[in-house]
Order: sequence, then C-alpha cells, then structure tokens
Amino acid sequence: MIFALIVVPVLGLFFGVHRYLWCRLVRDTTTPGSRPRRAGTAALVVLPLLALGALLAGRAGLPFLLQQVLAWPGYLWLALVLYLVLGLLAGEVVRAVWLRVPARRKDREPDAPATAGPSVPAPAPAPDASRAPAPSSAPTLLPPRTPALPPLPTPPRRLFVARAVAAGASLAATAAVGYGTATTLRGPVVKRVTVPLAKLPRSAHGFRIAVVSDIHLGPILGRAHTRRVVDTINRTAPDLIAVVGDLVDGSVADLAPAAEPLRALRSRHGAYFVTGNHEYYSGAAPWVDHVRELGIHPLENARTELPGFDLAGINDLAGATEHAGPDYDLALGDRDPARAVVLMAHQPVTIHDTVRYGVDLQLSGHTHGGQMWPFTYVAAATNPTVAGLARYGDTQLYVTRGAGAWGPPVRLGAPPDVTVVELASLRA
Repeated sequence: MIFALIVVPVLGLFFGVHRYLWCRLVRDTTTPGSRPRRAGTAALVVLPLLALGALLAGRAGLPFLLQQVLAWPGYLWLALVLYLVLGLLAGEVVRAVWLRVPARRKDREPDAPATAGPSVPAPAPAPDASRAPAPSSAPTLLPPRTPALPPLPTPPRRLFVARAVAAGASLAATAAVGYGTATTLRGPVVKRVTVPLAKLPRSAHGFRIAVVSDIHLGPILGRAHTRRVVDTINRTAPDLIAVVGDLVDGSVADLAPAAEPLRALRSRHGAYFVTGNHEYYSGAAPWVDHVRELGIHPLENARTELPGFDLAGINDLAGATEHAGPDYDLALGDRDPARAVVLMAHQPVTIHDTVRYGVDLQLSGHTHGGQMWPFTYVAAATNPTVAGLARYGDTQLYVTRGAGAWGPPVRLGAPPDVTVVELASLRA
C-alpha cells in the first residue's frame, strides 16, 4: 500500500512532465499529421521508456551490458528533461508577454488621403482623340502577362512564438547538459583545506589526507573514470587516503574490472574505506571483502592508531537495514580522549552524534554538493553542510562534493573534487 502511494504519484508526475514537453515542443510547433509531429511524438514515447529502463535495469537484475546500453540515453534524457522544463517554464513568461503585445498595424499607403471620410473615386480622364492609335488592319500583339506569384504563407504569430520558445529552451538545455557531462568526464579537481586540531601534536603538523567520496562506479562511470580519480589522488602525494563511501552502483561481479585501478593508490600510511548507502544497495559485504583485496583497509565501526591521531570509521546509516548500521561505541568507546580523532562517516547528518562523542574532525561525502543546479538548494536544505568545512561545537565537519555522479553523468554548479585536508597543530 505504501509502495503504491509513493510510486503512483511519482509515475503520474513523470508522465505528466512528458505530456507538458510534448505539448510545448511538438504539438505547439508542428502541424497535425506532419512528419515532424510524428517524429517528435515517437521520441517523447521512446525516451521516457529508456529513462525508466535505466532507473530500473539494475534492480531488475538485467545483464550488465543491457544496463550500459540503457544508461547513457536514459540518464542523459533525465538531465535534459530537467533543463527543458526549466527553460520552457521561463518561456511561459516570454510567451505570455509576447502574445499580449498588439500586432503592429500596416503602415498607411503614401497616397492615402490624410482626412477621414468616404473616399470618392476620381473620374477617369477623357480619351484624347489626337493620341488614339491609327487604325490598322493587322492585330496588335501584346506581350504575354506574367502571372503574379502567390505570397509565401507566413506562420501565424502564435506558432512563431511557440517555435522560438521551444528552440531557445532546447538549445539552453542541450548546452547545460553538454557542459555538465564534460565536467564529470574530465574527472575531479583538487581542493585543499587546512584544518587546525587542538589535540594534534606538533609531530603530526602538516599531515595530509586525500579525501574522496561518491566515485559511483556503474553502468556509465567505469574503469577509465577510476583511473582518472586514482591519478588525481596520487598526484597529490598524500600521507593517507580516505575513501568515504558510495564507491559503486552495482555488484562485484559486474564492477570488479572497473574498480581494479584502485589497487594503484599510493600514500605513506595507506588507504581506508567506509561504506556509503549505495554499497548497501549493491551488496556491502562482498564489496568490503573486495576492497580489502585491492589493498584498501575497511573501517567497519572500527578505529586504528596513526602517528599523532586516531582514524576511525563508522558504517553508513543504510546499514541498519542489514543490522550493520553505525556503532559509535564500537568505533570510539575505548579510545584515549587525549588523542585527536578523525572520523570517516559517509553522511554528514551523523554530525550531531559525532559531536557527542568528542570527535575532532568528521570527513563526509554523500551530498555531491547537489550535483546539478537547482538540486544544490535541495541538498543544502536537507544536510547540515552541503560542501566544505563547518564547525559544530568542538567538532569540525568537512564534506567533499565527491568524485563521480549518480544517475545522469552531469555536474552543473557542483564540480567533482578530491580534497587534500591538511591537519595543523596549534602547538606548531
């Protein structure tokens, strides 16, 4: 019952949006029965089905190759739908204003009388007999009269406005999605931030942690994407690497080749991993084992001592469905409170529990920084910090925007990043 209450309105909205797109992009811009109308109608039947296929293929257990075939057109169409709707809604204002402006009247003829009143036709001039042609017995041959060409049909004003708005919205949406896709496929940029910790000893001053999250290997982002992320991290020559969840969107069987380049991660004190919510959608236990085989150390509600501070990690909140949720007591219960502690936790919403346990710094991801404007506002409204560094009591929280993308491989207003967090001692 609850499933139906959620799914039915979502599907209604989905197909309602496509009905609106058909009205504005096809019905209002083409003539009934024309080839453009038939083509546009067919496209707005097939593309939504591809999008649904891309969303449901993984959960339906379809072959991975078919998931890849559906993912590119399906997810890119979803991104285009977003910006097409925004463009067309803005166009509604243009359309309303343009159609309310009265049409310009034709200019008066130059020989029209200036005064109003009924026009009286001028008498025809009397024929001049002296100029009359001489009678001739031969018939006069007149040049053939060229028939006047009919004027070209001009589109009605409403049709012109509809086509102008549709073309403008389509160009703007295509440009936005193209730019956002290129931003994602270029790979993450490097950000750097310095975080002072009161308990950090002078010996650990300048310790650098490369923080990466939300790589989202799947039907679209594969082995080449992993290589770009690994190369970006290794170029920073970090002391430690923290992989803060949402590494994958799929099973080990399908994505092990895509994850293989992670074996090349290099840092002085190794690489560590905590689960994100998407690991639990994909099979967390097999991925934890596989990550360990790649040379990355999972921290499942666990802690390890490093020179100058403790590094701890908790499972994601989604693990509670498998009785493997976050356990702060297990991760932090018997630690030395005099030592600084850095906690890896995928979702920033755990920060309020983190504060109660006296953690100095929490490293998180999950938000993607909103990934695509205007979802940046939604992410900001639903997370305590959507990206960057913030303070909550004596605890600091850093949230990375992530290195990949979920769903559409599009980043607009929230470019992907790998962040080098440099710890600073107040005693240095």
